[in-house]
Amino acid sequence: MKIPIEIDQQLIAEALALSNFSTENQLIEDALREYIQRRQQQKILELFGTIDYEENYDYKQQRKIE
Repeated sequence: MKIPIEIDQQLIAEALALSNFSTENQLIEDALREYIQRRQQQKILELFGTIDYEENYDYKQQRKIE
């Protein structure tokens, strides 16, 4: 999909210099993938401490060989 956008050329040049990409399209696609991944990780981190376990839950029980 083509979307006309204006991005600071200095910002693009700096990002290209730090990356292994040869085109702006590759750089922007990778940046979007990284952005999505980080947002998904943040959502997972927000779940910490919100899940209640049963008091008698024994996590080691599944490791026992019978």
